[in-house]
Amino acid sequence: QVRVVESGGGMVQAGGSLKLSCVGSGFDFSNYAMYWHGRAQGKDVELVASSTSDGRRTNGADAVVGRFTISRDNAKNTVYLQMNSLVSEGTAMYYCTTRAAATNEGYWGQGTQVTVVS
Repeated sequence: QVRVVESGGGMVQAGGSLKLSCVGSGFDFSNYAMYWHGRAQGKDVELVASSTSDGRRTNGADAVVGRFTISRDNAKNTVYLQMNSLVSEGTAMYYCTTRAAATNEGYWGQGTQVTVVS
């Protein structure tokens, strides 16, 4: 059974930092690209950052480039999202996701809430 479980969310002052973690199980983590998505209240889900299976190539949404960094430790089946210089627009539920290449089936965690306060 494929599972991804996020942690690390919380409340943080604007300008502060948080590091989200996501542990995958039930699949060959080192062969899967991983993604972080965010959903702000009342808005659509947006792709925040992505990482290839080996972590050598990463991408971030324009709004987070230079502030958020995705990384992974395949030995620990874990992907991270380091969030720096947080702003109020960063308040959202953040989801760790992956997708099975063979079936294109997507897998989502339960999400972890990040709230940025002024």
